[in-house]
Amino acid sequence: MQIYLDYSATTPPRPEAIAKMQEVMVEQWGNPSSLHAWGESSAIALETARLQVASLINAVTSESIVFTSGGTEADNLAIMGVARQYATPQHLIISNVEHSAVAQPAKFLEQQGWQVTSLKVNRQGRINPLDLQAAIQPNTVLISIIYGQSEIGTLQPIEQLASIARRHNILFHTDGVQVAGRLPIDVQQLGVDLLSVSAHKIYGVQGAGALYIKPGVNLLPLMAGGGQENKIRSGTQAVATIAAFGVAAELASQEMPAETARLRELRDRLFDHFVDCPYLIPTGDRLYRLPHHVSFVLSDLFASQTKNVTGKTLVRELNLAGIGISAGSACNSGKLNPSPILLAMGYDALAAKRGIRLTLGKDTTKADIDWTAMALKQILKRLICAANPLTTVGC
Repeated sequence: MQIYLDYSATTPPRPEAIAKMQEVMVEQWGNPSSLHAWGESSAIALETARLQVASLINAVTSESIVFTSGGTEADNLAIMGVARQYATPQHLIISNVEHSAVAQPAKFLEQQGWQVTSLKVNRQGRINPLDLQAAIQPNTVLISIIYGQSEIGTLQPIEQLASIARRHNILFHTDGVQVAGRLPIDVQQLGVDLLSVSAHKIYGVQGAGALYIKPGVNLLPLMAGGGQENKIRSGTQAVATIAAFGVAAELASQEMPAETARLRELRDRLFDHFVDCPYLIPTGDRLYRLPHHVSFVLSDLFASQTKNVTGKTLVRELNLAGIGISAGSACNSGKLNPSPILLAMGYDALAAKRGIRLTLGKDTTKADIDWTAMALKQILKRLICAANPLTTVGC
């Protein structure tokens, strides 16, 4: 039995997106910047996708959508596209639970002399809007706060945070990669100036993303070239991949009401399986949470009865059982590092190596949830018993 529960990492391309990609590769393969019939046909596919992605987030005009290679490039374009407009270093505000696609550009800017304020979060991973208000300085030019945190599932109060930024005439960006297609996004209601999305999180094809740029907001491009994407992102567009993105976005919009409710039910069902288990502690905010996201850390009780068991251990064990999940911390060069997200939430360095994430998708069933819970409980029991042969345990 194979069960994939890592939809926050990537989603399987849906058949409709694959079919559209194949169709465009065969029939609309021209360069969309060319003026002849082949180029015009390709441009139609490109602009259709732009309309579809704009509709997903309720952008007033499709011209506010700039296609990129993915969410990482969209985040970098937002941060650096603002920063490059200033001849002298200014002030940037982020949170301490940002995706690395925001945290690393912010670190680079800091090395160039920028002031960077990293807002703290509470134990559930949420920002206090009053902290944002207090952090604003006369030279603050950009605020970037992640919408839905990929590791612990917490949603930030983006509408409230963006309102604070707007009152101070400060640009506001949010990484909406994990939220798009899973919860309704209305950029008008949110009041954001910039928002990043990615195709392969919504059953599109890897290699396409987009940055919403509110009309009137100016960015400097990261690359010089032919001036495609309204002179913001040069380079011939990957039209087939983008067309697949558009189809995925349109279908996500249509299916979202029913699918979001279904995912929430499955999410809560999985959490409920472990409500009396002393070995797994839920992480993130249970109320303000992505609908498809479940995350835990191994408890101190479990750690005291085992040796060198981390989140990565559980990923490997579940993989042997045919179940795919993620560890809540990164592995670099074979060395497991504490999760910076869990550290930011107040977990110690050892606990921050013991996080796991299970993320659900359109192919996830109740049977998958129940089987996964049973398998994980058996693995926990076996790991404890292997370390303590005379111990009797259960969840």
